Amino acid sequence: MSKECNHFSEETKGITPNTKSCEECEKEHLPVVAIRMCLTCGHVGCCDSSIGKHATKHFEETGHPVMKAIPGDIWKWCYHHKEYY
Repeated sequence: MSKECNHFSEETKGITPNTKSCEECEKEHLPVVAIRMCLTCGHVGCCDSSIGKHATKHFEETGHPVMKAIPGDIWKWCYHHKEYY
């Protein structure tokens, strides 16, 4: 695991989740395994173990590079480096 990632410098302090769960899964009535929050805009999407994989789709659509596990904030993920921090 790398100790530094330049994409975290794009992180905005004070970003809060836009929703309590994956908004797309709620609309599509899909089950959610775990949720992730985009550290650029606060979008909440489901993880890749969920059917929708909406956190990854959000990255693919927006280019927002970093997200974190919520709740708990136990790790962050950079899509460009494909690595946990």
